[in-house]
Amino acid sequence: MAESKPKLVLAYSGGLDTSVILKWLCEKGFEVIAFCANVGQFEEDFSAVKAKAEAVGAVKCIITDLRKEFVTDYVFDLIKSNAIYEGRYLLGTSIARPCIAKEMIRIATEEGAEYIAHGATGKGNDQVRFEMCAQALSPTIKCVSPWRDAEFIESFKGRSDLLAYCTKHGIPVDAKPKANYSIDENLFHTSYESGMLEDAMCGPDDSMFKMTVSPKVAPDESETVQIEFVKGVPVKITNKNDGTVKTDPLEIFLYCNMVAGKHGVGRIDIVENRFVGIKSRGVYETPGGTLLRTAHMDLEGICMDREVKRITEGLANEFARLCYNGFWFAPEMELIRNSIDFGQRDVEGLVEIELYKANVIVRGRQSPKALYNADLASMDIEGGGDAFDYNPADANGFIRINAVRLKTYAALRKRVDG
Repeated sequence: MAESKPKLVLAYSGGLDTSVILKWLCEKGFEVIAFCANVGQFEEDFSAVKAKAEAVGAVKCIITDLRKEFVTDYVFDLIKSNAIYEGRYLLGTSIARPCIAKEMIRIATEEGAEYIAHGATGKGNDQVRFEMCAQALSPTIKCVSPWRDAEFIESFKGRSDLLAYCTKHGIPVDAKPKANYSIDENLFHTSYESGMLEDAMCGPDDSMFKMTVSPKVAPDESETVQIEFVKGVPVKITNKNDGTVKTDPLEIFLYCNMVAGKHGVGRIDIVENRFVGIKSRGVYETPGGTLLRTAHMDLEGICMDREVKRITEGLANEFARLCYNGFWFAPEMELIRNSIDFGQRDVEGLVEIELYKANVIVRGRQSPKALYNADLASMDIEGGGDAFDYNPADANGFIRINAVRLKTYAALRKRVDG
């Protein structure tokens, strides 16, 4: 009786690298189950991906539509946190990896597979993200990473070697010319890096962008939307120009992408610090995420206690760092996400936004749980109005107490420095 082959689940895109990896794994004696996650890739033909995987050698190809889960369980958690990596990057690639890894582990468990594999390079963040998430979810899983395997690297030193292997094994290759940069896309964002973009002075061409128009050709008329939140989560968007209303989570997000993208919102070009220690240049477009983050942060201003806001700003930085580095399923991330949820209990209300040529302009906000009180803030009403006992003279003691340490430090400096 022939010995059974070890089962392996491969994160498969249908592209050149993962197609070569699929065949190479089959040659190494694995029974390969290809897995392709639908996280909103644009114009992806998933039936063609499935057919190609099975033609190359996969015993089956599983396509899972993760779009709604991606939005509700990952993207909206990101929006609630206000997380942004190094002050600029909205974590579009990073946030998709735990969603994909979780489904890959579910399939591996269901199929009885001991191994998983991916096509991430040995210089990037994704190898870390996939494997850290996988091991957090399934401590006994084994991971095959061909781009860190000495034999694989020796065999495939560049694109020409990959293409020659495809020719030898009859693996179909996309006849379209390859763009001079790499693309990663999901419904949250599209990223562009490598190739011509490795020259930090080489600006991106407008023709590469998929989700946004150039602000130069964006409409000359602005567009106004109202976004409603409950517990920090978007629950409704209304277009005041044409009356469009969306309430389904996935439809809300896709509509945010569309309406913000057509006004040129959400493009950035940055050099960031990878977890593996390498600086990387990336060009990103995140239209819907930029719109929702702006609206959410503004609503927090009217709803959230000052000290809670101060603490959650620190949590947002940690959320961004952990998400970027691949620690989504770590206990410290669970603590942070639960703490953020606590802080979002009263983040409820509506924000009105005007979109115009890459600008996201807040026009107003309201909340049934607002901490803002117009009478208390007014310069025209003495004290705090009927609802508050506020005496401006109380500020005298407040200022004196808070100035004690400043006076003490000033006296020290005068004594020591002369």
